[in-house]
Amino acid sequence: MPPALKALVAQLAGWLAAFLLARSGALGSGIWPLVATQAIGATGAAFALRSARWWLPLHLAFMPLVVAARALDLPPGWYLGAFIALLLVYWTSFRTQVPLYLSNRATAEALARLLPQGPARVLDVGAGTGSLLRRLATLRPDCRFAGVELAPGPWLVGSLLLARRSRQVEWRRADLFSVPWADYDVVYAFLSPVPMATVWRKAAAEMRPGSLLVSNTFEIPGRNPDFVVEVGDRRATRLLAWRIPASRAPK
Repeated sequence: MPPALKALVAQLAGWLAAFLLARSGALGSGIWPLVATQAIGATGAAFALRSARWWLPLHLAFMPLVVAARALDLPPGWYLGAFIALLLVYWTSFRTQVPLYLSNRATAEALARLLPQGPARVLDVGAGTGSLLRRLATLRPDCRFAGVELAPGPWLVGSLLLARRSRQVEWRRADLFSVPWADYDVVYAFLSPVPMATVWRKAAAEMRPGSLLVSNTFEIPGRNPDFVVEVGDRRATRLLAWRIPASRAPK
């Protein structure tokens, strides 16, 4: 079941549980016992549906926040503005399950040390606002970089911040799987656990043998990395790296 459909089913299940308990007289008077029951029921349903763990606190907080926000009596325009802002930033995250992650300075420095000696081409897939590329361009002026980001908000921010690096950094708004990876020596991904199997299949099919796929934090299911770099930052970031084998058949 798609994650968005799971979320809808969980919320409806929470309301069904709240309605049945209210009809039985088991709940106290007022709206908050009803809201609390709905939130707990939705969270339990999401757990039963095996939703990702990060969905559980969302279900627990969703309806209480809705009721609390309603009590503030804010003009509808505020809610529309918040929705548009979230849409611009997260775009199709409900489908891809890839939220916005930004790579810090320590990660950029560690990745710069992994790049081949001499000129190299590097692709950042799901590049956010281009923060990693800006630092890499400073650290390795001999290399050429490309970033791919689909969400319009981060892409626009990246376009503005990377304007001075236009000759060294190519910045594109596109789906990461629609862009060919064959011309790059290193592909860097900071995505989520969900697409990593597809990431490996694309890398193994398109990248040249000996080139490097680097994932920030997230593993490829069923495939051990060739080496791991401990960045040593507060996040305890780990860079997992795979050399593309001579055979192009995914393994």
